[in-house]
Amino acid sequence: MVDTETMLIEETARPIVDLERAIEAILMVADEPQSLVSLATSLGSPVPAVRQSIERLVADFDGENGGVRRGFELREVGGGWRMYVRAEYDDAVRDFVLTQNPSRLSQAALETLAVITYKQPISRGAIASIRAVNVDSVVRTLLGRGLITEAFTDSETGAIHYATTDTLLAQLGVNSLDELPQISPLLADGSEGFDDVR
Repeated sequence: MVDTETMLIEETARPIVDLERAIEAILMVADEPQSLVSLATSLGSPVPAVRQSIERLVADFDGENGGVRRGFELREVGGGWRMYVRAEYDDAVRDFVLTQNPSRLSQAALETLAVITYKQPISRGAIASIRAVNVDSVVRTLLGRGLITEAFTDSETGAIHYATTDTLLAQLGVNSLDELPQISPLLADGSEGFDDVR
């Protein structure tokens, strides 16, 4: 006998394969973990159908049922789902990023990296607030270069907080963040007033 939830899913959801591919596509470009509700809302599908599709994608990526185990996995973190490189391929990805993509950082990336370095751990929203611009692509670049890492995910908000890595210290030629210059002497003290920035 078919239960009511399954009947509802079959009546209102996209075809299963189409829904799974759509979820996969969204998760490939998402910067933050995506909740079942947000995926269901964006795809116009019921939450139970999205939940079942996620479960099938996890099994598919893990190579269950005779499939090929992928170099990436789907993990539930911070109340949502996100794709990650499997731990056993971290070294390969790191080597690729550091040796095959050695181009210089843009001014925006350097400014974002400075904010993270001096304010870590810090969320993407806080970085954007300080810089007053969208920092999504810059954060992705810095993560890809191995200069920053996801330090932790706030259990209440789901916001990922970023911190610098040992790779950055090596690039800067220092052993710890304590060796970096203090930023406060470089800031205006207000004795001559502040520009009204809008």
